[in-house]
This record gives sequence, structure tokens and C-alpha cells, in this order.
Amino acid sequence: MTNQWQTGRPANAGDLLDQVHDHRDLARVLEAMRADLLDHPHEWENHTLERYLDALAAIIGSLDSLLANRGENLPEQPTWALIAELLVAASGYE
Repeated sequence: MTNQWQTGRPANAGDLLDQVHDHRDLARVLEAMRADLLDHPHEWENHTLERYLDALAAIIGSLDSLLANRGENLPEQPTWALIAELLVAASGYE
């Protein structure tokens, strides 16, 4: 980071988020997140467990608003793809 106003980024999971259909796909996203964190630990906005969990709780807590902004309804049961999206988003959530 170059200045006090620049924030970190979310994990880079590549094209994997578009391919999450089951638990194995979610596991691949998590593996990609881990690899990205190991390669670029201070580029993530939330690179410590404490910050990551705080951001994950915040993004899940505001999920209804997040989805409403996209014109979507809160699902009865989340999909594997939604879980993957939330996990990646929390790594860069401010």
C-alpha cells in the first residue's frame, strides 16, 4: 500500500467463483484464497484472522441489503456459490 487512503483488496480466487456448484468447488476457492494470502499477505484488506472474521460477520449481517442492492432476494438456503462469494468478499470488505 502506498498511502494512508489506499485500502487492501479481496482475495484473488480467479475464475473459480463462477464455477462453484458444490462443496468441492468451494474447497477449491478456499485453497485459492489461502494461496493468495500466502503470496500477498499485506495486499488483502483483512489479512489477519481477527479482521477477516470481523468482516465476514459484517458482510453476512448485511446480506439482505447487499442482495437487495443487486435486485435479489435473501434465499431460504444459501448456495455453495453464495457462501464462496461471501468468503472472498470478506477478505476485502471495509
